Amino acid sequence: MGRSDLSARETAPGPILLNRRAAARPTITGVERWAAQLLPRLQMLAPDRYLIAEPPPGTGRARGQAWEQLELPLSALRQRADLIFSPANLAPLLWPRNVVMVHDAAVLRSPGAYSRAYSLWHRSVGLACVRRALKVLTVSEFSRRELISLAKLAPDQIVVIHGGVDGRFTPDADHERSARRLGLDRPYVLTVATDDRRKNLQSLGQTALQLGEIGIDLVWAGDRRPYFAAANGIPGARMLGYVDDDLMPGLYSGARAFVLPSSYEGLGLTCLEAMACGTPVVASDRAALPETCGDAGLLVDPDDPAALAEAALRACTDEPLRAQMRARGLKRAGERTWDRAARETDAVLRAKPTPCCARWQGEKSNVAGLKQL
Repeated sequence: MGRSDLSARETAPGPILLNRRAAARPTITGVERWAAQLLPRLQMLAPDRYLIAEPPPGTGRARGQAWEQLELPLSALRQRADLIFSPANLAPLLWPRNVVMVHDAAVLRSPGAYSRAYSLWHRSVGLACVRRALKVLTVSEFSRRELISLAKLAPDQIVVIHGGVDGRFTPDADHERSARRLGLDRPYVLTVATDDRRKNLQSLGQTALQLGEIGIDLVWAGDRRPYFAAANGIPGARMLGYVDDDLMPGLYSGARAFVLPSSYEGLGLTCLEAMACGTPVVASDRAALPETCGDAGLLVDPDDPAALAEAALRACTDEPLRAQMRARGLKRAGERTWDRAARETDAVLRAKPTPCCARWQGEKSNVAGLKQL
């Protein structure tokens, strides 16, 4: 091998490891959806550059965190990785070349809405990972502003990548199959959310009551997560619990309307999924939801139960309005694709983000410590 060949090998970029821990979880919310949709598309864009890194099957939350913090950076060291990209708020603290996607700053804005352990982990390890990252990706301009304000990140450290909707979410999705499997035999309005305080679900009690008076159910799909402070659900709603992901497109497409009254959302991906299924959307006028919905949704004060109920009823019964919302929603959702999100993420990762000199000098000791493990 000649000198030029050796030089080429020494200067060739290493792989970029894609942290798939979130995509391996058994239940799917917005963060898991991002990981499951984005990472395979990145790998398809450059199979010789992107490598999937995944924890062992059946790894629970605590074991998954240990894998992410210890085993993942060791694997990156062995493979001489250029970067680790983590799409779910956390990254390995010992690895000095991270790009991390942070979906929102809710745990910084409202730490009391989470369990003590969850809040402590994200406000210590999570915040340190984000501040040391070469680049931080986030999902909306709202979340970017929150991270600048609450995490004290430099504006040029953060890049916004808007989420997408995959092709399963369509007006032609099999709603009859979903209704049959879930026992839905009446018209319904849908909400999809975990039972935590920022989703503001209790404000939909009046909506459930008024819809019931005209023969329409309010149906709630979502589970309870142990690290959220529960909000005790929706009075009068029909609770489905966690719904298998293969039934979700049909559940959306069969709904008369979709409603999301959150007081805090980093994006509100469920609104886009509902729009892609041709379902009119009623959403909160707070946080990122106006940015996500644009002119395609009815935006309402989430602290006004009467206004939420009125908007849901209009979205169910006003046929000219429904047609307008359907057309606008389909257009809005069509502008947001996972392929586009993957290309924009790839552009950031391929740009070889570099740290400031002072931070890099401080972080080189992490690599030395890894080599000794």
